[in-house]
Amino acid sequence: MGNSKLKAFIPLFYLVWSDDLLSQKEFLTLQKFIISQGWISKEEQELLLSKIAISSPPTREAVANWKSEIEIILQNNPSIRSIFDISILLSESDKVISAHRHAFRQLENDLGISGEEAMRDFKTIAKTYTSNHQTNNRFEIEKLTQILDGKQADIIKKVKAIISQPEFAYETSTDTSVYREKVYDWCKILAKENLGNMAYPKEYGGGDNIEDYFAVMETLSYHDLSLVIKFGVQFGLWGMSIQSLGTEKHYSKYLKDIGSLQLPGCFAMTETNHGSNVKGMETTATYNHKDQTFTIHTPHEKAQKEYIGNAAVHGQMATVFAKLIIGETDYGVNVFIVPLRDANSIVLKGITIGDCGLKMGLNGVDNGTIRFENVVIPKENMLDRFSSINEKGEFESPIPSDNRRFFTMLGTLVGGRIGIPRSALAAAKSGLTIAIRYSDQRRQFGPEGGSEVPILNYRIHQRRLLPSLAKTYAIHFALQYVTQRFINKSESEMPEIEALAAGMKAYSTWSTTAILQECREACGGKGYLSENRIDALKNDTEIYTTFEGDNTVLMQLVAKNRLSEFRKSFGKMDAMGMISYVYENAKTSISEKNPIITRKTDDSHLIDEEFHLNAFQYREKTTLASAAKRIKKLIDSGLDPYDAFNVVQHQMIDVAQAYLERVVLEQFQEAIETIKDKNTKEVMLKLYQLYALSQIEKNKGWYLEDGYMEAVKTKAIRKMVNQLCWEIRQDAVSLVNAFDIPDSCLAAPIAF
Repeated sequence: MGNSKLKAFIPLFYLVWSDDLLSQKEFLTLQKFIISQGWISKEEQELLLSKIAISSPPTREAVANWKSEIEIILQNNPSIRSIFDISILLSESDKVISAHRHAFRQLENDLGISGEEAMRDFKTIAKTYTSNHQTNNRFEIEKLTQILDGKQADIIKKVKAIISQPEFAYETSTDTSVYREKVYDWCKILAKENLGNMAYPKEYGGGDNIEDYFAVMETLSYHDLSLVIKFGVQFGLWGMSIQSLGTEKHYSKYLKDIGSLQLPGCFAMTETNHGSNVKGMETTATYNHKDQTFTIHTPHEKAQKEYIGNAAVHGQMATVFAKLIIGETDYGVNVFIVPLRDANSIVLKGITIGDCGLKMGLNGVDNGTIRFENVVIPKENMLDRFSSINEKGEFESPIPSDNRRFFTMLGTLVGGRIGIPRSALAAAKSGLTIAIRYSDQRRQFGPEGGSEVPILNYRIHQRRLLPSLAKTYAIHFALQYVTQRFINKSESEMPEIEALAAGMKAYSTWSTTAILQECREACGGKGYLSENRIDALKNDTEIYTTFEGDNTVLMQLVAKNRLSEFRKSFGKMDAMGMISYVYENAKTSISEKNPIITRKTDDSHLIDEEFHLNAFQYREKTTLASAAKRIKKLIDSGLDPYDAFNVVQHQMIDVAQAYLERVVLEQFQEAIETIKDKNTKEVMLKLYQLYALSQIEKNKGWYLEDGYMEAVKTKAIRKMVNQLCWEIRQDAVSLVNAFDIPDSCLAAPIAF
């Protein structure tokens, strides 16, 4: 553009083409401006419009020339504070351009490229920012580690010291039997250190500290995940099912031996035909009043217990979930202790055990199948905290409702849905530590004639890893919150806590699966090598999204809980009730959905915690009200409730997702409030902002559809996410080092 007056458009053209794509809205905004300005001649209009033709983007040389002209202006005028200042200087202070300052400023705003953040983007053009950005220690790593470990710091240090011992060197044999025995030996060491019985009552040899038990599970997850699952099956599922569902006679007989690993056992719930649908299982426990016994029986092959950890090799007993039959009456699912092997590991009569064989991961765990052929057990082997059989041979329960009793029984086992997401969290921390440390050292490409630069300096690499780092920190604080809610639970809170634990199990494990895939790719070929451990982390955590409840099923449980709470507040569910629920409870009024707010793009607004919380709450309440309204309409039209829920299943997942994201955001906000150290708080605040804005960016389609934001705002959010990644880059290594993962556990050569 030889015409100096038209050069005023160069900064605008460069910015809208900077991401290699001119959007339809950007095109229409620029087109309207160019055509509406009377001071631009027809010939000049045609020239300007040719620069924004979507079908004919500018050449690389043209964009490079625009960049070069902007660089010269910025280098010679370091005090420039606005985009319009660049336009004025490029136009050689043309009087017409100066006279239309307001119109240009409005155009910048309409394009979403005004403000300080846009200027920061411009100023980076004037320097080679990929080559000189390095890791700094701007805060004391130990202080952040203390914040993460909290009250469990002592037990966490103890576990880290144990798993750093030579005995815990990783097993490299590909022989499954060798691997399984190694994992079993590790569990014995942990049992001797009194880590397995941590949650059991002191009178039975335990530590009476479930909070420490969860911290043990999470810390062990920096090591081999087969060990974590074997440990969790033995001391968690097997032991805690007896502690939660049994009574004194069971505690005194079993808990001490379980905690010391003298009595290895299983948790036999899942059946081939019935996984998540526990109510539908077909194994039977028929009561024989004359003999005071139960007969446990598998009616057909598809009713066998499957995927049972500890079953294939080591388990001597199992807590078996089966339908209780008395006479001709089915009293629903109850739980029984059934012997599988004798002290010499010989399988008992009537028991058939199979081996599930090689799996995608966790091959140090001996998963097996169990079939029962009329196996007789004594009456005392029924876990009778919530149901029992009296002296007359009649069924009794302190909970009269079959449905409520069933869910109360399952609710006592919710601890597993806290242990698994915390284990997944540790795996994500390991993967991110490996990938971020590697990308800080791995050099590739660079400016022409210059040296190669660390790949973590590239914006796209930051985009791949740093939002995941922010999300991992966010999930850490959210899981701490869920743990506290569970430990301090009251009976009235249990439905909400169960739903929250189920939801966070899904949220955390899905997050880990996605993060580890990104870490693998971000490490290139090195990430594919087994020695760098990302393959083991990926393969071992794949099943986390399925066991302890399939994630999609769990998310429906969460959504149904939210709908239940909604109905308590607005039983009638009329239109005004919906509106009231959304706008009063979400701290977001209809007045906020005006053009000023929906288009607001200044930096202080975008990083404001209240804006984030309002946006998350609004999405949560709106999706919930919408789903409730739709279900009600379907049922009112004559559809069966089951079918109505089936129609809106995809919406139910959105309801649960929005609820969980709001909970996670709030817990991140509250955690930052407690940080005293100024430097640590400053870095963590940026990490929080990155989590909040990257989640809004992920859901921008919803916000745009709803009219809560306009494109100019979501585009500004995208740029702010980029900027936050850039600012956090120098702290990224320190942030993963704060996880304080033992070197022997991390073990990946590329991480050092």
